[in-house]
Amino acid sequence: MAVRLRLARLGAKKRPFYRIVASDSESPRDWRFIEVVGTYDPNHDPAKIDIKEAKVKKWLDDGALPTETVASLLKKAGISRGSDKA
Repeated sequence: MAVRLRLARLGAKKRPFYRIVASDSESPRDWRFIEVVGTYDPNHDPAKIDIKEAKVKKWLDDGALPTETVASLLKKAGISRGSDKA
């Protein structure tokens, strides 16, 4: 089972809100996930990013790979990827 850190979309039509989740890479985007590790709300100016740093670091240390979008959000939040396994 390959675990990815990725976005799961919530919110109304044209008003997206995202959860940053740890999920099996083969599960559907908005369906099953293992754990919620943060949120991202692009509707604010500037966009609101809330990340549970301890949980993210735990998943990254365990070998989870972030998607490109989540990696850029982690970088904006000041969270390094630790040992880069990608």
